[in-house]
Amino acid sequence: MKLVFAGTPEAALPSLNSLISSHHEVMAVITQPPAKSGRGRDMRRSPVHELALSQGVDVLHPASVREIDSVLRALQPDAIPVVAYGQLIPETMLDIPEHGWINLHFSLLPQWRGAAPVQHSIWHGDSITGATTFRIDKGMDTGPILGHVTHPIDPRDTSGMLLASLADTGSHLLRQTLDALEAGMIRPIPQQHDLATFAPKISKSDSRIDWASPAIEIDRRIRAMTPTPGAWTMILDGDGEVGTSMSIAPVFINRDVLLDPGVISLVEKRVFVGSATYALELTQVKPAGKNFMDATDWLRGLRGLSTEAVKLS
Repeated sequence: MKLVFAGTPEAALPSLNSLISSHHEVMAVITQPPAKSGRGRDMRRSPVHELALSQGVDVLHPASVREIDSVLRALQPDAIPVVAYGQLIPETMLDIPEHGWINLHFSLLPQWRGAAPVQHSIWHGDSITGATTFRIDKGMDTGPILGHVTHPIDPRDTSGMLLASLADTGSHLLRQTLDALEAGMIRPIPQQHDLATFAPKISKSDSRIDWASPAIEIDRRIRAMTPTPGAWTMILDGDGEVGTSMSIAPVFINRDVLLDPGVISLVEKRVFVGSATYALELTQVKPAGKNFMDATDWLRGLRGLSTEAVKLS
């Protein structure tokens, strides 16, 4: 089939690579425009943009996908596979490819419709997730399902680790889906909309740690927010005044240590923080404006404050 691929971040690269190496023809890619990134705020192309250029594939990067309506109609693709493109497709453009815009979504739809399915699946304690291919319609992740594959969630998975695994697994599913569409071997299955759950974009408040929560909930939240947007907490001094914010790397639950929520204890050169249930061991922390460091080094360097004078909130 003749394809135009739509995608933007690194998670879309396995799918684009798979399709470029397949018997299908990737005529062009659609991706988000170059944007400022990094400390220097330099203009950078998206990962999909860079890969397409390296493979000699034409790149379209409109500020709005509506701008390339006529271009796509002239190309006449048989299908437009989509992986984390980052823009909604206007209803008026859904009829451009014969087989539709085929989205690869990183959940088992209708579970976790929306922008952050991987984060929400870890945050809410799912043990199984997966990837789904479906034909985009006018709704948000509501189109008929074409295929799916399941994937276990390891108790130590972060969202970054899980997304990388799903991106690889999903790339095979997307290629198989397109092969089956070409062969006329797929019967789209309507979603059961009454079973839908939703995964809205993660906000800054979502990623703040509530130390008054049970340890298992804190562990899930931190892993869900790693590496982005990053779980964080506030540091309180001995008078209960807010000192500064700090990012927290994934932690370990310790059922042998009991502390009040947010209270810090240094035990045999290991840093523990209390929760509503068990303590959690901090391994790596990132004070505002600094790089990640060992939690023990951070605690020792708190301008002479004793452990009892510091609390997390």
